[in-house]
Amino acid sequence: MINGKIIKGIGGFYYVDTENGLYECRARGIFRKNKITPLVGDRVSINVVDEENKKGVVEEIEERDTELVRPPIANVDKALIVFAIKNPSPNLSLLDRFIVLAEKENLEIVIVFTKVDLDTDGELLDELKDIYEASGYKVIPVSNKLKLNIDKIKEELKGNTVVFAGPSGVGKSSLLNEVDKNFELKTGEVSDKIKRGKHTTRHAELLKLECGGMVADTPGFSSLILDDIDESELKEYFIEFDKYDECRFGSRCIHENEPSCAVKEAVENREISKKRYESYIQLLNEIRAGKRRY
Repeated sequence: MINGKIIKGIGGFYYVDTENGLYECRARGIFRKNKITPLVGDRVSINVVDEENKKGVVEEIEERDTELVRPPIANVDKALIVFAIKNPSPNLSLLDRFIVLAEKENLEIVIVFTKVDLDTDGELLDELKDIYEASGYKVIPVSNKLKLNIDKIKEELKGNTVVFAGPSGVGKSSLLNEVDKNFELKTGEVSDKIKRGKHTTRHAELLKLECGGMVADTPGFSSLILDDIDESELKEYFIEFDKYDECRFGSRCIHENEPSCAVKEAVENREISKKRYESYIQLLNEIRAGKRRY
């Protein structure tokens, strides 16, 4: 058997990158029996059944360091969460969902705002930077049109396995085409009618970078579900809450209706973004209600 990494999965076939080249593989039936689905990013061992035509079978899957559900990808180091300044306008509740899911997997997070050339006076960008930099995140504004900060994106990607995540139409594939000229990813325009992008990426795939490392270009999503997150743990994924631990109820405080809550006081004092706190309460209520949005 030889070792490799799944870089693409389509229709039950898994494409495994190894030191001997790329193999098209099926997975053993035991995985289906045990309800295990191989993921892009999985480190695997394969049995070669046809060397000439590069065919094989996935025999073993190593334990995963991280696992994202949407997008379905394993063993990522860093998440670049990509939203547009305009066209489409950023849905901050959706952005916060991506952040929560990345925080849950303990990924390093960088927030990328694209199409900043459309923000002629810079007010939208300033507002968003105020929210997310104050929350503890690195924010990189980019413009493919102006070639703005493309080098900064390359630095974030270098030597890492990175997931590009975000809704459709924000320019993820276009940005990757700028980062590495060897990429020829399909891009789509934003629908004038519904103000959402057309899905141009149909599956998760790891792409090798000239600058080193790998990046996952993933399908866009209009909503995310917060599976396996309890209402008592959600606060852990809003990292700006961490330093306000003087609450009367201590670790039992969920920062909602409790009196003398330091987090709520910080919101009132504008030390914590009101919009971020409102996102937190919205997600808290959705978790309680067991809502599932697809």
